[in-house]
Amino acid sequence: MDMLGVGIIGCGNISGAYLRLSPLFKGLEMRAVADLNADAARARAAEFGLRADSIDALLAADDIDVIVNLTNPAAHFAVTRDILNAGKHAYSEKPLVLTLAEGEELRNLAAARGLRVGSAPDTFLGGAHQAARAALDAGQIGKVVSGTAHVMSHGMEAWHPNPDFFFLPGGGPMLDLGPYYITNLIQLLGPVAHVCALTSMGQTSRTIGSAPRRGETIPVKTPTTLHALLGFVSGASITLSTSWDVWAHRHGHMELYGLDGSMFLPDPNWFSGTVEVTARDSAPRALDVGNHPFSVPNHDLDGTPKANYRMAGLADMAAAIAEGRDHRCRLDLALHAVDVMTSILRAGEEGTVIRLNTTCARPEPLGATDAAALLR
Repeated sequence: MDMLGVGIIGCGNISGAYLRLSPLFKGLEMRAVADLNADAARARAAEFGLRADSIDALLAADDIDVIVNLTNPAAHFAVTRDILNAGKHAYSEKPLVLTLAEGEELRNLAAARGLRVGSAPDTFLGGAHQAARAALDAGQIGKVVSGTAHVMSHGMEAWHPNPDFFFLPGGGPMLDLGPYYITNLIQLLGPVAHVCALTSMGQTSRTIGSAPRRGETIPVKTPTTLHALLGFVSGASITLSTSWDVWAHRHGHMELYGLDGSMFLPDPNWFSGTVEVTARDSAPRALDVGNHPFSVPNHDLDGTPKANYRMAGLADMAAAIAEGRDHRCRLDLALHAVDVMTSILRAGEEGTVIRLNTTCARPEPLGATDAAALLR
């Protein structure tokens, strides 16, 4: 299969990034979009020169081989199940599902039909995070024994036009932003064995700050501050804090502490940034990530250049189908991340240590040569 015909279900805010970036990658051709809101589908189709289908028509379309599920998290399971039942490969936005039972059903269905399921995030395939992986694998800081990860802000109700689902069960900072951090930690350190946590809700409502719903109040029904301890199978203990109740802070995005040094990593919500390592008591030095194609800035974020290659995970899945190998953003990895996140939420509710029910292998590294092979 040299070219996969791609469709999208869900034409909300994130769909624009997928549609803009898809022409960068080999093996993929965007052909159609669909949404419960037909006007939203027609608008995206017109913007990118694609076909606007109904959801049923897209599921049945002969020219579509894989469908990207960009619906809200509560709908991810049902829509991905429909995609597989239609005989098409599925690639989902994060989180893949909201329960382990849903993930197992998708795993069994995909296996029975001989289909692939992939899931965001794919940012860990970026040049910075792959350079960090290579440095860890080479033993540059020795055995990792502990670390920290922080993702903190005041949420997105100030700018997102429809932020409701972020503050409902299935949303919150852990399930929305946690996947970037947890997936990157898994690809760096391996699977998680157990977790414990404290969780809280700063406010019971939020006020939308952007048009057309500016001033409208929406309910908050999920924890908005979570402090967790992750115990990895490797023996590493990582503190992870996610919050939408913070106006400012001075924590680094991610730090790892090894027996022979430390590593300071950039935001795993993006593909690149500066990675620094120390050797015992030496000064930090930056790793060279310049030769990795997914470290090249191609996006302006309020005047700051960023590397954004969302769709890399789907492109790798397309290549894996053609080559008969495992894809890196595979179901087992995504489901283990879901297990970590839902166990953190449960640990916060129950005040207990939760031992995970799943595990996974670390995905294969994506070096510069293999990354370049995914690009047109």
